[in-house]
Amino acid sequence: MVRNVLGSLIALIGAAAAVWSPFRPWYDGRQGSDIRIEDLFGGLTGNGATLFGSLLLPMAFAGLLTLVGVVLRSRLLITLAGLVVLGFTILWMVRQGQSAGELTAGAHGLGVGAANALGGGALLILGALVMRGRPRRVPAHEDDERDERAPHPPPGPWAPDHPPAPEGHSGPRASAPTRTTWQQQPPTRPVDWGREQRQPGGAAGGDRAPGGRPEGPEGPDRPPDGPGPDRG
Repeated sequence: MVRNVLGSLIALIGAAAAVWSPFRPWYDGRQGSDIRIEDLFGGLTGNGATLFGSLLLPMAFAGLLTLVGVVLRSRLLITLAGLVVLGFTILWMVRQGQSAGELTAGAHGLGVGAANALGGGALLILGALVMRGRPRRVPAHEDDERDERAPHPPPGPWAPDHPPAPEGHSGPRASAPTRTTWQQQPPTRPVDWGREQRQPGGAAGGDRAPGGRPEGPEGPDRPPDGPGPDRG
């Protein structure tokens, strides 16, 4: 932003100097507004020129390019304006040297008008170099491609789920996976229905008969142990 403002200010000063130069003496007291544009391409003559048929025309065109370039922040337009000013000034100096046989400076030589034109063109080029111009707009698809090409940040340090094993421990650092609930429960012991019969003393309390079946009216009709009638 600061560079654009500074470059625009330098370019405007150069444009003002270039536009003002035709109203100043260029050579031997002759003003630039009295030099015809046609004389720059066919040889200088002593004929006068109209205001917009003189060197004022290219200088005014360069000033207009400078204004547009400052508004648009276009370095290209400002550079083009500087080249127009310098080009026409140097072309005039070549024709003037051919007409007079030499170029001198002083009261009967190059005047302040030519110096203003050369200085104005140089300031225009300098202003274009100082400016940064308008930021380039990147299309959306180029932004996506740039994001894909951008390096991804490296992953963070790896943190293990379990702390490392103490020194001297030869086993693996990671502990064994936790057993499920059904693995942690002890297995159910099978029911031994003849255990009471095999134990001494028989069933506890006489509640059960051998074989684990209860006695009583709901039990089977079984005769008691021992000798009975007609046994044997």
